[in-house]
Amino acid sequence: MANQRPKADVVIVGLGWSGSLMAEELSRAGLKVVAIERGAWRDTTTDFPPSVDTDELRWVNRRGMMQPQAVETLTFRNNIEQTALPVRDWNCYQFGWNVGGAGTHWAGMSWRFSPFDLEPHTTIVKRYGASKIEDGLILQDWGVSYAELEPFYDRFERIAGTSGKAGVIDGKVVEGGNPFEGSRTREYPTPPLKRTHWMQKFHETTEKMGYHPFPVPAGNISEAYTNALGVRMAPCTYCGYCELHGCGNWSKSSPQACVLPALMRYENFEVVTQAEVLRVNLAADGKTATGVTFIDKNNQQWEQPAGIVVISAYQMDNVRLMLLSGIGKPYDHKTGKGVVGRNYCYQTISGADLYFENEQFNPFIGAGALAIQIDDFNGDNFDHKDLDFIGGAGIMAFSCNGRPIGMADQVPPGTPRWGKAWKQAFAKSYQNSATIFGQGTSYGHKDYFLDLDPQYKDRHGQPLLRVTFDFNENDRRMAKFIEDKSVEIANRTGAKVVVPFNSAATSNTPYDQRSTHTIGGAVMGKDPQTSALNRYLQSWDVHNVFVTGASAFANNGGYNPTLTVGALTLWAAKAIREQYVKNPGPLVEVSA
Repeated sequence: MANQRPKADVVIVGLGWSGSLMAEELSRAGLKVVAIERGAWRDTTTDFPPSVDTDELRWVNRRGMMQPQAVETLTFRNNIEQTALPVRDWNCYQFGWNVGGAGTHWAGMSWRFSPFDLEPHTTIVKRYGASKIEDGLILQDWGVSYAELEPFYDRFERIAGTSGKAGVIDGKVVEGGNPFEGSRTREYPTPPLKRTHWMQKFHETTEKMGYHPFPVPAGNISEAYTNALGVRMAPCTYCGYCELHGCGNWSKSSPQACVLPALMRYENFEVVTQAEVLRVNLAADGKTATGVTFIDKNNQQWEQPAGIVVISAYQMDNVRLMLLSGIGKPYDHKTGKGVVGRNYCYQTISGADLYFENEQFNPFIGAGALAIQIDDFNGDNFDHKDLDFIGGAGIMAFSCNGRPIGMADQVPPGTPRWGKAWKQAFAKSYQNSATIFGQGTSYGHKDYFLDLDPQYKDRHGQPLLRVTFDFNENDRRMAKFIEDKSVEIANRTGAKVVVPFNSAATSNTPYDQRSTHTIGGAVMGKDPQTSALNRYLQSWDVHNVFVTGASAFANNGGYNPTLTVGALTLWAAKAIREQYVKNPGPLVEVSA
């Protein structure tokens, strides 16, 4: 029999970006909040000071902050005809394993999704007609508009201290920013980061081609800043140790640097670390949750009773926990019915690697989101009438890092893998290589989904999550289009050698990807027949369960997901505070 803890008003599963934001909002409102985190406590001072944080071997190659596959993995297949097998190596699924979650080791690119990304079905049908949506493609609106989310994007930027340059304020285009972005109410809280030589070259080249380059919004803070929660942050030193690393300078937006110092002051907040939630417990009628069951680090089983359950773990874990708990109807590929596991999709990546003859790019001067981008071919910013796909990608030139182990593979084609010739090539390419990176949209498809594996189980005897995924034809065509545009830009920069790449060109595997942005499976929407959550991230079936994170995305934009995860969390937190707590029940009524 499980041990029982005192009842809380709210229990939060996972204390990453969404979990910590939700905890801070609800704790500040006076609710008793308990967070349960699978990983250990980590903070800036003790876990990644500057003397420790720059250890590439520890954090990148040995994945010191990643959840080991021995703790839990998932199974993967490309289609239903294959047998899914367990993933046994670090890959595109970067499970965080500490307080702060993936928000501790992310790179820092801080994008708002566009108005189109949140309402793609309405936009495509209105502009091109329903026939533009290819058979099998799942295209649906999120149930919330950009205009509704804008104040929450702004709030998250004020918490994160985001550096950038606005492109549209109150409907007016501002010089130097992204003219394609959704309108914002004010400028970014801190100015954009400085430019490197490679970024300037890309900017000048694309501008001459008639495009609209702008600095990528960054969670690498450009100057000293005190955020909306009263936490002080320091300016970025351009060390280049951001992605897969913590930040010893208090200059990368993360729960550790932005939220936890404020959150841990609340006496009505508590976190239980190194504890794994097994399931959400339901009342006898299955219509409400009573709390969660978890196992602590001593292998003792506990129940945490609560009036509200917020599932805010990694995207894959959110879906798995819903399936294990019987919350929502699982997606059935044969019938197309069901919603949990539906709308799983990824991120299409294509572009080009460039090798110049005599440049001095100094790649060791970098930051996780130090980049210039054009959005001329992102989303629906360009006319698709005569194209055989929908969607697009941002095309960027980045100066993220010059880490020597990781860059050792970035040598021209035909270079030997070792020996004198490799050393000479690497010495040259270290200063003379660059990348043009197209990060694209991805849409769900009826043949690709998440469910529980019928064969493989975890160390607690529970089924692993099974991923059935490959790039659909729409995403492949779009990625090829962006690949060609990237090559065209690369040739105009004066590069001596241009090597295209396209992760969507062949069958997807979890071991050969250039992105970790995996989304969907428990999506939000207007219709309970096609979405697991309503517009407030509330389960249609169990009204006191809310599910935050990228699992709620109905599709992927041509951007990183973090800022949208944060904005949606703050949107849901406001609904819980101001509506649900006062009158518990469904926040959206289902029409008969």
